[in-house]
Amino acid sequence: MAKKRKKKERTFGRRDRTGTSTASSAGPAGAKADGDGERAGEGRRGGALAEWGKSIAIAVVLFVVLRTFVLQTFVITSGSMENTLLVNDYLLVNRLAYGARIPFTRKHLPGYSEPRRGDVVVFDPHHDPELKLVKRLIGMPGDTLWMRGGTLYINGEEQVEPYVLHREPETDAWSDWFVWQRDALVDTVDASTYRPTRDNWGPLVVPEGHYFMLGDNRDQSLDSRYWGPLATWRVEGRASLIYYSWDDRSVRPLPALTAIRTERIFRRIR
Repeated sequence: MAKKRKKKERTFGRRDRTGTSTASSAGPAGAKADGDGERAGEGRRGGALAEWGKSIAIAVVLFVVLRTFVLQTFVITSGSMENTLLVNDYLLVNRLAYGARIPFTRKHLPGYSEPRRGDVVVFDPHHDPELKLVKRLIGMPGDTLWMRGGTLYINGEEQVEPYVLHREPETDAWSDWFVWQRDALVDTVDASTYRPTRDNWGPLVVPEGHYFMLGDNRDQSLDSRYWGPLATWRVEGRASLIYYSWDDRSVRPLPALTAIRTERIFRRIR
């Protein structure tokens, strides 16, 4: 009986050892497989995040390049260019046309055209570097300009300007801003007695490397008559297209969505 009990004990012991051995060998293998699966999942998630990061970085770079060198957007916030441009007209500005300015310099990349008299131009004025303005380019370097009774003359020729608006001709007056004009007068005018007004000034000579800018709404535009000629390097681009427009005078709720000026959308700027 004792031998039988020992044999059974030995048998049971082998079974226990075998079961224990099997369990101990299966446990680490299963844990390793689970760990490999988790690491694979984490790798896939990490790869997806990396791809998203790359896509976002590429999109940001493309946006910056396009905005800096190709197209700029601009919103009209004043009536100085009425009726060519109205408040809350949204513009596309072509930077390629004249060649985009290289950031933090006064240099421009080569463009496919040159600024011309009559172009509507976006620029940063010297009297307020925080501003971006849009005006019409009227005077080229070397031009002689003057105005009499609101009528513009360029190099001795009266200009026909169908885009010009005169709303307050009776408010013509002198301004301290006009003092700079004395240094640009032609030689035949005595600077000591020169007293220009908004609608009567000149003859002035546009210096080299500068443009003379005027708003189409001549009675309500702060332009080169006041702050002087614009250095050519300050030009940002040519205003080319109105891509959206809404009427801020509308009494409708949410006028940006309910008072859209559909007739102005996709209108070329001339």
